[in-house]
Amino acid sequence: MTGRFDDQAATSGQATPADADPTPPTAEIQQPLYTDPSVSGPFPVSGGPSGPYPVSGGPSGPHPVSGGPSGPHQVGGGASGPYAVPGRHSADGYAPAVYQQPQQQPAGQVVPAFAQQAQPHGQQPPPAHDLASSRLLKQAKRPPQSGWRKFLFSATGGALNLGESPADTKRRELIGRINQPLHGCYKIAMLSLKGGVGKTTTTTTLGSTFSSLRGDRVIAVDANPDRGTLSQKIPLETTATVRHLLRDVERITKYSDVRAYTSQGPSRLEVLASEQDPAVSEAFSDEDYRRTVNLLEHFYNIVLTDCGTGLMHSAMRGVLDQADSLVIVSSGSVDGARSASATLDWLDAHGYRDLVSRSVAVINSVRPKSGKVDLDKLSEHFAARCRAVCRIPFDPHLEEGAEIELDLLTPETRLALLELGATVADDFPAASRR
Repeated sequence: MTGRFDDQAATSGQATPADADPTPPTAEIQQPLYTDPSVSGPFPVSGGPSGPYPVSGGPSGPHPVSGGPSGPHQVGGGASGPYAVPGRHSADGYAPAVYQQPQQQPAGQVVPAFAQQAQPHGQQPPPAHDLASSRLLKQAKRPPQSGWRKFLFSATGGALNLGESPADTKRRELIGRINQPLHGCYKIAMLSLKGGVGKTTTTTTLGSTFSSLRGDRVIAVDANPDRGTLSQKIPLETTATVRHLLRDVERITKYSDVRAYTSQGPSRLEVLASEQDPAVSEAFSDEDYRRTVNLLEHFYNIVLTDCGTGLMHSAMRGVLDQADSLVIVSSGSVDGARSASATLDWLDAHGYRDLVSRSVAVINSVRPKSGKVDLDKLSEHFAARCRAVCRIPFDPHLEEGAEIELDLLTPETRLALLELGATVADDFPAASRR
């Protein structure tokens, strides 16, 4: 059943959509006034069969454009490339001004604004370190720390800053090497076959240098079985010794427990003293030393061990097995050098050649003058066998044999100790990989 609208279309003789004008009529199409509700199904619409709307004018597809083959538009006038501005020649020392032709975008393609600012093809974005503060901020000169430069800086109230002197720069570099990162506990054994060469003094000054410049904890252990004097180099805070520490080892669980058995100097260096009672006949054994170090490495980052003058005493094997590096101390005399060389020979013969290869030799001047001994040749001898050689000059404060304060040392001695500390610290990164 059709409505009145269909009847009117049939009787009026109107053309079908295929014959009609493709422009749709603007007049409003009237809906039928009545539809039989009993008839179901799709509502028929007049105007022709359903399907795509045909468009006259030729076959479908891309619209051909006359004027030649497709591709980039050729511009006459010479080869492509940057446009050179006349009047500028490279021979005059000036780079020619360059005009770069903007890239042509395909017709009908919309380029986003952010894409127009993108990096050229093949060019990598700037690395993240380009935004580092050291590059973006203007670096001011470091104020001088010594000499006439410091005097001028102080006299002008900081208005005249000539920067650091070469000596200040070297000192800062040495301190930077001393502060290299250290993972775990680094154990240093101080050795010497001959007494009186300054081994205990070198232990104290090296440990004090580390503790005064680094933020971690440093301790020196007196492993001399013959009543060592390490505890006399700093102010004594307790009469406890390593024997008391081993006796109470089961009750020690935190750093404050260990601190009750050590003495601390002005540089923050802590010392664990050896047994001072002559009535005690029990020797400090290999097992005692291992138990001591196993406890201390939980609370300290650097452990220096001041060994006795003998290589055959009971604790020596434990010291060498636990050590990460050795410091062989020699005096500037002939007999002192021979004793230090004999120490290296003994270590090579007893399976510690690898430890010798990463050891540091120290030539300590215990007298104001070296006499006729050629210290340069002495240094060459030890440099052929050790990782490095350091020389400590004579210092009146160290000659006293009393408590040591770094502030009372001469500038030359302080610098030599910085070089020794930096040389030892150069092995810190390698120790974490061993």
